[in-house]
Amino acid sequence: MESLEKEYDTKIKFKEVDLLIIGAGGAGLRAAVAAAQEGIKVAVISKSLLGKAHTVMAEGGMAASLGNVAPDDNWEVHFHDTFKGSGYHGKWRQIEILVKEAPKRALELEQWGAVWDRTPEGKILQRNFGGHKYPRLVHVGDRTGLEMIRTFEDKVLHEKNVKLYMELTVTKLFTKDGHVIGAIAYSRTKNKIYVLKTKSILMATGGMGKLFRITSNSWECVGSGAALAFNAGVEMIDMEFMQFHPTGVAYPSSIEGILVTEGVRGEGGILKNKDGERFMFNYIPEKYLDSYSDDIEEAERWQSGDLNARKPPELLTRDVVSGAIIAEVKAGRGVPGGGVYLDIASRRTREDILRKLPSMHHQFYKLAGFDICKDMMQVAPTAHHAMGGIQINPDDSQSNIKGLFASGEATGGLHGANRLGGNALCDTAVFGARSGEFAAKYVKEADDDFEFIPEDEIKEALADMYSPFDGSNTENPFELQKMLQATMSDNLVIRSEETLNQAMKDLLELEKRIPNCKATGARVYNSGYHTALDLRDSIITAKMIVHAALLRKESRSAHVRTDFPDTLPEYRRKVFVLFKGKKGEIKVREHENSTLPEHLAKIVPEMEEP
Repeated sequence: MESLEKEYDTKIKFKEVDLLIIGAGGAGLRAAVAAAQEGIKVAVISKSLLGKAHTVMAEGGMAASLGNVAPDDNWEVHFHDTFKGSGYHGKWRQIEILVKEAPKRALELEQWGAVWDRTPEGKILQRNFGGHKYPRLVHVGDRTGLEMIRTFEDKVLHEKNVKLYMELTVTKLFTKDGHVIGAIAYSRTKNKIYVLKTKSILMATGGMGKLFRITSNSWECVGSGAALAFNAGVEMIDMEFMQFHPTGVAYPSSIEGILVTEGVRGEGGILKNKDGERFMFNYIPEKYLDSYSDDIEEAERWQSGDLNARKPPELLTRDVVSGAIIAEVKAGRGVPGGGVYLDIASRRTREDILRKLPSMHHQFYKLAGFDICKDMMQVAPTAHHAMGGIQINPDDSQSNIKGLFASGEATGGLHGANRLGGNALCDTAVFGARSGEFAAKYVKEADDDFEFIPEDEIKEALADMYSPFDGSNTENPFELQKMLQATMSDNLVIRSEETLNQAMKDLLELEKRIPNCKATGARVYNSGYHTALDLRDSIITAKMIVHAALLRKESRSAHVRTDFPDTLPEYRRKVFVLFKGKKGEIKVREHENSTLPEHLAKIVPEMEEP
């Protein structure tokens, strides 16, 4: 390796670790705790600093059917809500595991130090969220994700056999005979390369919101995890389903896209158009009329605590609310910032807002200069959560590549065509724990020796990693990133054959230009260099989204096609599995999700299915 170090003027460090976890958000940290408690050596790689993961942007709460506010709530109701909210497309076994284990994980977090909000009687308080029949989300004001990250960090830092690597970016996974053997990463702050031999890899890389111009996601979420997995031969599913959170900041532009938690609506906030009309009553789908009131007084009673009344339409599922906001704007009833108004000021006292939504008040007051206790917010849909990702075995979280596990937003199948608010943090806790446990068991059963990573593969990875510094390169990576985001935003929010074909055409043109991206200056603290490498992953992930969206010739929840507006029964269980062909192309095979077993079919009667 000395020759490679000399050739590339860098230091190459070799490490051996039983389990490599890529990603230090909620899922990755919870997995690290579970794996470490099994007695194996764990390394966690974070692209950013510890505690800066996108999990902190999940503000509203973690869904768990504790029944503290609504005694009739239980895992079966949570299953019903989640499966129905998924467009009847979620994998039932993943959902069953989620809803059954969520209460245990919520109580576990409390035991580990999470300071949940409480009822007057001292029980864990639960709040309303869209798509949930009962108040179900345990929370800490409007900073629940931050509290969970803080709690998981504390546990990880007390585990002696967990090693944390911050500000490292993985660029390639190494495989042999259908199983993982290692990875290569570069330091963003030091002139070092890390070659990591491992017996197992756990992908907890989060989402891909930064493929879009307006997004709630943090800078790391460029689709790298999906591209790394795809290039390693992993099967990807549900890539057509990208959730747009209804309430991202529409104005001012300085904080455009930043999330306005669903907790604002859960605490009584209402949506209004430029004429002051509370328009959501006009957009309640017929299939939801039994749950959501088209009568203002009844909706008000529910919001005031009468759980026998029907809920307000502002708490419909995110795909419905996003579609309603887009429709209002297109009809000319949008507000000057390009969205609609979200009003909590006229609904709750200043004291209530500061107590229940302190982060929202702070965010707008400090960054936008106005007071949500007095003024209405301007909001619009923002790219928020990827329902698609790595296909896993629900019971052990392993992919089709042996030794490669995944959890959290990096996976597909759990949320189907649409995710209910609160189920993402629930996902990180439940499947973070399971993936870490089963990855550790896999390691214990593996051979003691680490596989050899061929030098020619390392050399190829290094050449690819440093190619942006080729003096003949001419493309500006920031300009190409803006073009990619514009293509996805202009063509993928509301879709048709025409817009999707245009998106694919644009992406194929960009794909030719991305290898010619130019980086100048040092290798460390170089955002241009990092962006040039990110784009190679982003283009792969973007193409997968468009490819899958073209295949699904219907509208289902978050996937809205104007040329196929109906939700079709023949597509309900159909899954498009994307994988890498021999020439690097995206290949597809279809399969169907299995039907509900008898004990779950009783919870979601067939008559409800579209």
